[in-house]
Amino acid sequence: MNRLKQRWGIDSNFQIILILIVFAITGSTSAKLAGPLCDFLGIYQESSHWALYWFARLVLIFPIYQVLLVSFGWLFGQFNFFWQFEKKMLSRMGFARFLN
Repeated sequence: MNRLKQRWGIDSNFQIILILIVFAITGSTSAKLAGPLCDFLGIYQESSHWALYWFARLVLIFPIYQVLLVSFGWLFGQFNFFWQFEKKMLSRMGFARFLN
């Protein structure tokens, strides 16, 4: 636990619990929302090719996850941690120019 606290720059075990809860809720919610969003866009699992449907769903999960991560982080009082985490993750993926 101490290595994780040091790496993330946090002080308490309670913060670790909150952060892990936010990660769990965000992942589950973004995966759950991608299905109805595919349906809204007219990409149905039954009528589309399976690869197209799952590719579209995975592509949709990415932006949903990014928005929800910061939103749930804010709701749980960990906005600064998740904003820094988000900026670091997006810069590693090559989106650094959009963050400035």
